[in-house]
Parts: sequence; structure tokens; C-alpha cells
Amino acid sequence: MTTQPVRSERSGPETASVVDVSPFKDSLVKAVFRDVTPMHVSRSAAWAAASVTGTVLAEIIDGARRAAAEEARKKLVPGDLLSAIDRNVELEVGTKWYDHSPTFRGLTGVLYDAEGVIVPSRKRSRSRKPSAVVGAHRFEAGVKKLLRSRRATAVPAMVRDLDGIASVFLTDLALDAVRVVREGGVQRFGTVTLEISGEPAPPPFHKDPLRALSTRRGDGRTIGKEDILAATTMQLLGGDLRQRALTEAT
Repeated sequence: MTTQPVRSERSGPETASVVDVSPFKDSLVKAVFRDVTPMHVSRSAAWAAASVTGTVLAEIIDGARRAAAEEARKKLVPGDLLSAIDRNVELEVGTKWYDHSPTFRGLTGVLYDAEGVIVPSRKRSRSRKPSAVVGAHRFEAGVKKLLRSRRATAVPAMVRDLDGIASVFLTDLALDAVRVVREGGVQRFGTVTLEISGEPAPPPFHKDPLRALSTRRGDGRTIGKEDILAATTMQLLGGDLRQRALTEAT
């Protein structure tokens, strides 16, 4: 299959130029899917999943770049990631990673046992069973490529967090795609529209994605592109990021 490009956002002059290839290879995407399901994943589905993940990561990186620019820094640090998420709730994805990263420890809260003693944060599993956390390092090359395409550099801790978020998000996307196949479509309706005070509401997507993807076609053994698009509507809130991710993956 001809590799399809990842389109950069076109909202401002600071955005990077279009990169030639997807930062996440089809083989990596299919490996993540194999961790959660024996179903076959079509090539178009693998590309769509890579595209959605790349779009989400690009938005996070751009938000972090803006935060760093305010402090006259070019290299991104974990604090910029926190600032980006704090300013845009749409970027709060891959949340299972939060328990495994020092960056997010303050956001997940401090737990106490019955005697008032602080419970240590969860440690990474040493199980041989593949998981989104154990396999996060697989995304490092793609994350670095995406950083270059956004004209950004980041400290190792920031790269680690982007790796983890990408891995967990794609794993959750795979799980939702499996659910779509098994249930025959998106089994819920409605959408969430994010509005910022004083700014116009984002335009609606060209069609209601939840209703359009509510009934799937195809066999129950293959995950197709439409299943990925349906899963995207389940993973992302109904704001501009979801609309862009769906458009880029179509």
C-alpha cells in the first residue's frame, strides 16, 4: 500500500510543513492490535489508526510548543505537556499512562491507606504479558519523527511521556474498535461540543459521525477503517480535535 501522508494542522503560521510519511508504521499499529485481539486488521484500518494517533500527538506537541514559547524556550519539558492539557481538555487522552509517569503524579492524587499512610504510586508491571505501558518504548522513533515534523525538540522525559500517551491511546482505540465490531456499530448516540467563552462554537462535522457509524457493514473477523473512525468518536470528545482526526483519517 502506498504510504499516506500525515497532514499538519492549518490553523496558524507556526504549524510545521506536511511530513512525507506517517510517523507510526502499519507494522507497529498491527502489533498493538495483536496485543488485544486476534481479529484481522485491514491495511486501511491500520493507516487510519496511525493517522488518528498522529493527529492527537501533533496537537499535544503544538500545545506544548505554545507553552514553551511563552517562557522563551525551544526544548519541550514535561511541564509544557501539563500546560497543554490544562488549557485544552481534548488533549487529556491516554490517561492510563498517568499512573506510570512522574509527570502526572500530582494530577492523579495522593492515596492514603486506612491508617493515613501514603500509598506508593503504582510501579510498572514486570509481567511478560504485553501491555500499552510495557510496550510504550516502541513509539519512540515515531514520536521523535513527529517532533521533527512539528519543528520541536524535547527532553527525554517529555519523549517518554509522549511515547506512553501514544501507546495507551492506540491500545484504547484498538479495544474500542473491537467493541464496534462485536456490537455491530457504535451503540450510543449524542455528542459533546466544547465551547470557549467569547469564541464562536466550532463548526459541526460534515455529518453526525456517531449516527453515520452506528451500524457497521462487513464480517465480524476483520477490523476495517470505518471501525477505527467509529472508535475515534468514542475516544475523543466532540470538539475540534475529534473533527480533525476524523477528517485526516478519512
